[in-house]
Amino acid sequence: MNQISVQELAQRLSSGDASIQLVDVREPQELEIASIEGFVNLPLSQFTEWGDQVPNLFNPQAETLVLCHHGIRSAQMCQWLIAQGFTNVQNISGGIDAYSVLVDHSIPQY
Repeated sequence: MNQISVQELAQRLSSGDASIQLVDVREPQELEIASIEGFVNLPLSQFTEWGDQVPNLFNPQAETLVLCHHGIRSAQMCQWLIAQGFTNVQNISGGIDAYSVLVDHSIPQY
């Protein structure tokens, strides 16, 4: 599975590329603490509620970047997306925690 650094994520976000699909697999209470604009929230704990909708929500050929707190849950999601036929999936290494430390200090750590 491919990885993208939080610095690369920041560059991609600032480019304004609307073709990138952004998925955040953290829980709603985590998003209340810290989030990055533009990400679609699909909490892993609610997989049974959204799992069958993924092919309708996202383009399997488009670049898909997946975020969580540290990069573990997002790696699981990346593996699942690849198994569903997604061809360009990247895990955001270090998650939102690394993003808040290395890129945007205004995002709270938790």
